[in-house]
Amino acid sequence: MRTASVKSIYFLHDIHPMNTKKPDVNLLLTLEALVAEQNVTRAASRLCLSQPAVSAQLNRLRGMFNDPLLIPGRRGMTPTPKALELMATLGGALAKIRDTLQSHEDFDPLHDSLTISLACTDYVQAAVIMPLIVTLQEIAPGVRIAVRNYDPHQLAHQLSSGDVDAAIATPDPAQAQLRTQYLYDESYVLIGRPQHPELNDQLTMEAFAKLEHIIVSPSGGGFTTPLDVMLAESGLQRKVAVSAASFLFVPGMVQMSHLVALVPRRLIMGIVNPLTVVELPWLKETFDVSLIWHERSHNHAGHRWLRNTLVSLNGNADIS
Repeated sequence: MRTASVKSIYFLHDIHPMNTKKPDVNLLLTLEALVAEQNVTRAASRLCLSQPAVSAQLNRLRGMFNDPLLIPGRRGMTPTPKALELMATLGGALAKIRDTLQSHEDFDPLHDSLTISLACTDYVQAAVIMPLIVTLQEIAPGVRIAVRNYDPHQLAHQLSSGDVDAAIATPDPAQAQLRTQYLYDESYVLIGRPQHPELNDQLTMEAFAKLEHIIVSPSGGGFTTPLDVMLAESGLQRKVAVSAASFLFVPGMVQMSHLVALVPRRLIMGIVNPLTVVELPWLKETFDVSLIWHERSHNHAGHRWLRNTLVSLNGNADIS
């Protein structure tokens, strides 16, 4: 009896008033392991910690809850009523924390849910997002895509703040702090209505300039593009009849008129109605389209899975 009494006094000796100002989830996980294993060595092995580290954490727990929590028993350590009461309350919360941490490491596209916001232009919505959504319906029914308007001037802030999870656009070299992954190179083709009398594969720059054009001005209302600067250097000026705010408006417009338009090649890949498509060998202008994201979402398993899916759909290898 005297020995048991001395042990009880020993375990109560270092107990101090409860302090919860700085809760430590790791301590609660240690308590869970100790209550389950009822042995410091086995708990340390379960937690991948050293035995002295677990003993030190147990002492902190005793001070935190003003209770010995586990006392020596005949076959290890016996949880006190206070320890059992804590685990009855905290067990569900710890399980949710573990599930959250695990979901960050693993993502099951067939069963997990995820919402990701992607910033892009209207052209990318048609060329990249539409095929992505069709694919997600088959392989990841719980993944939702929120499409946001692409604003190159606000992108860095949107990504860092979490307003946008990723963008699909041409990277800005001035934003080197953002992560990027190349998707594909894009070039322009000239489109017009079927049997347009002035369109052919030998269309010269001079003949091109004489056509009536639709151009796209994302900022609205502009009637010149960098191409017009190139034409002016050759002493040419084209007639721009329509300035559109969206590429999506253009194919339908040229199908029902004599107007022509330069559009990104991928924009017309899925168009069912016929168009006359002309290559312009003298037009060398191209641009690359990439995935752009912030460090904050780099290691998220679901975001990583979606990035790899986008890369795969656009013909490239997986990324990290």
